[in-house]
Amino acid sequence: MEDIYKIKLPAFEGPLDLLLHLIRDNKIDIYDIPIAFITHQYLEYIKIMKELDLEIAGEFLVMAATLIYIKSRVLLPPDEEAAEDQTEDPRLELVHRLIEYQTYKDGASILREREAEWQNIFVREELPDDESSEPAALSLFDMNIFDLLGAFKKILDTVPEQVITITREALTIKDKISLIIESIENQDSIRFEDLFKSDVTKQQLIVTFLALLEILRLGLARVYQEKEFGNIWIINPQKKNAEETDPL
Repeated sequence: MEDIYKIKLPAFEGPLDLLLHLIRDNKIDIYDIPIAFITHQYLEYIKIMKELDLEIAGEFLVMAATLIYIKSRVLLPPDEEAAEDQTEDPRLELVHRLIEYQTYKDGASILREREAEWQNIFVREELPDDESSEPAALSLFDMNIFDLLGAFKKILDTVPEQVITITREALTIKDKISLIIESIENQDSIRFEDLFKSDVTKQQLIVTFLALLEILRLGLARVYQEKEFGNIWIINPQKKNAEETDPL
C-alpha cells in the first residue's frame, strides 16, 4: 500500500489568531470568555487540522494545554478562606495577551492600509500587474486560514462521519487541482461552497479542500470574503491582473 498522501503548509497564523477568530466568530466578549466553550471550539479546530494532516506548530498544543488548565481552574470551587479581592480570575492573563496581540495586529493593519493608499497615489507604470488593488465590484478583503477552516468545517459537518484510509491513489489531489484551476480560468470568481457541490462523501470534501490549499500555497488563486461572515470567493489573480491592465 502506498504511503498516505500528506500536504504540509507553513503556519499561516498562530494560536492567538485562532482564539481571536473564535471570539469574533462566536461574538464573544473578550473580557468575559466562556472558557469551557472556547476550549472545546479550539480543540475542534486542532482536530480538523490534524485530520487534514496540516503541520501544527508546538505553540498550538501549548495553548491547548493552557486552555485546559484554565478551564480546570475555573471549574474548581472558589477558596472560601481567600479574600474576595485576592481571588484572581484565571482567565485574566489570557485576556491581557489577546488584547495586547490584537492591538499589534490593528496597528499592522493600519500600516498596510496606509501603504496601499500611497501605492495608489504613486503608481509605477512599469508594474501594471500590481496586486494591491482588489475587485471594486465585490469590495473583497483577504482572509486568514482559520476563516477558511471554519467555512470548511461547516461543510464537513453536513456529511456523516466515515472511517477511511486515504491513500495517494484514492485522493487524486492532482486531478482536483486541475479541475479547480480550470474552473477559475473560465470564470471571474467561484464561491467557496460551489467547489464542493460534486462532493458527497467526507473523503471527497477533504480532497477538494487540500487541493484548494495547495493551489493557494502555490499562488495560483487567492481567497477573499465579501464582508465579515459573508460569502467566500476564489479568484484567479492572473486573470484579474490581465483584465486590469488590458487597454481595451
